[in-house]
Amino acid sequence: MTALILLHLPPGSIQGALEFIFEPQSSNVTGGKMVGGFDQTLELALTQLEVTIFALALSLVLALPAGLYLGHKGVGELLAVGLGNAGRAIPELALIAFMAAAIGVGTLNLTIALAVLGIPPILTNAFVGIRQVDRAPVEAARGIGMTEREILFKVELPLAIPTLMAGIRLATIAIVATATIAPLAGVLTLGDYIINENVYGENGVVAGAIVVAVMALTLELLLAALQRRLTSKGLKLSPA
Repeated sequence: MTALILLHLPPGSIQGALEFIFEPQSSNVTGGKMVGGFDQTLELALTQLEVTIFALALSLVLALPAGLYLGHKGVGELLAVGLGNAGRAIPELALIAFMAAAIGVGTLNLTIALAVLGIPPILTNAFVGIRQVDRAPVEAARGIGMTEREILFKVELPLAIPTLMAGIRLATIAIVATATIAPLAGVLTLGDYIINENVYGENGVVAGAIVVAVMALTLELLLAALQRRLTSKGLKLSPA
């Protein structure tokens, strides 16, 4: 949604949207009440970031241990890969509607729904990352008497960091982008600007899209930096 909005901007929209982000503007729909501005934009952005962090944390808690365990044991390939493929086909709006019908609207409903979207890439990449680790160092670790737990966390996991982090980055972008439809679940995020064009006008729609894009890019860069930090020097120096 955000990308489509930014790709079809008429001339002058960027300037109007930037003004909307930093300066409140009057709205005819609200009886002349001021909308937008830095304070409202910051509040909506912080809510979207909070929901994203909670949902990502829940996805990690549920998917990461399962992916690491299945990858280490070498079982459950159909489950891990199949779930990853199925996750890409989940309609976000339908999922949130289902959660709203099951447990009601609100932050809990939204967090669970967004976490469901983050689980497939994390689970799949954790499994694939562990399975793709060179078996030579793994067998060498067994040969010197390391336990299976030590092999997983001291040998396999460090070598699987690039693939594992790729899954986390995919999950993060999917969650933060999908959180724009959070107002439909009763949680006001930047999606409020995008969904309610009749209230905020075209400038509000474009402003919401811009801030979401900046937020997604920032999170991507932060996670890329974290990935580089966690990747061992040997993997950094090895040929692609």
